[in-house]
Amino acid sequence: MATNLQLDDKLIAKAVKLGKHRTKKAAVTQALTDYVQYLEQQSVTKLFGKIDYYPDYDYKAQRRRR
Repeated sequence: MATNLQLDDKLIAKAVKLGKHRTKKAAVTQALTDYVQYLEQQSVTKLFGKIDYYPDYDYKAQRRRR
């Protein structure tokens, strides 16, 4: 999908240089990928304290069976 964006040229140039990307598109794609991943991780942190677990569960026991 073609999209026209007004982006800060200096910021894009810096992202391309620091990320060692070959193109502006690669830099923007990486930035969006990282942003989506960050947001998904934030949604997982909201579950802390809300999920029940068994403190005596031995997860290593299942690993030993393999």
